[in-house]
Amino acid sequence: MKNGIFITGTDTEVGKTIIAAGIAYALKAKNIDVGVMKPIASGSRNDAQLLKRTAQVDDPIDLINPVYFDLPIAPSVASKIESRESDLQKVYNAFEHLSQQHNFLVVEGIGGIAVPIGRDKSVADLAKRIDFPVLIVGRSYLGTINHTVLTVAFAKSFGLEICGIVLNTDQDIQRDISVATNSIEIERLTGLPILGEVPFNQHIFGEDIPIDLVGDFVSGHIDIAKIYPS
Repeated sequence: MKNGIFITGTDTEVGKTIIAAGIAYALKAKNIDVGVMKPIASGSRNDAQLLKRTAQVDDPIDLINPVYFDLPIAPSVASKIESRESDLQKVYNAFEHLSQQHNFLVVEGIGGIAVPIGRDKSVADLAKRIDFPVLIVGRSYLGTINHTVLTVAFAKSFGLEICGIVLNTDQDIQRDISVATNSIEIERLTGLPILGEVPFNQHIFGEDIPIDLVGDFVSGHIDIAKIYPS
């Protein structure tokens, strides 16, 4: 078993951080030495801070999130506007350090799988370099079939190993026929397992969320054993 998982999404704001935090918390609760990483962030470091809190680690935030841009846009664009490079070597060095510090590492990519993180690099290139199984997070409602199938196809074109998909409900919407059937159709079209369907919970959003609330709720809807077999 490879000692980590790389979490990407079908889009930005699909709930990658909440899912990553829930997984980290669940593994920590099993007494697994788990570390977390958000290699590149833009606009805010809140995601990295939440990961740090839920994993209950002492690693400095600059190691968990080695590359940060002020502007909430694609890193490749932010680097031009802010006149500084997206330092991928800094990311790789931090990754190697955290991998040696912990037995298992939960890595959350920025945005979706095709987001450009440098002049000629995307999140998929980063996932390829890190070489962990990839978990794809997508929305649960109408439109997710197209987004998820395209994300899977793009990831496979890079030779990435995909361990499964989690469908997350990030809005308070009525559970309609699309929500009830999307997981079945996505499994049929991709040949990949749905490892969880996480319902909407308004109490797990915000900067000061109790970590046990996030961890217990999210991990209760995900098949953690498929991510970290005991």
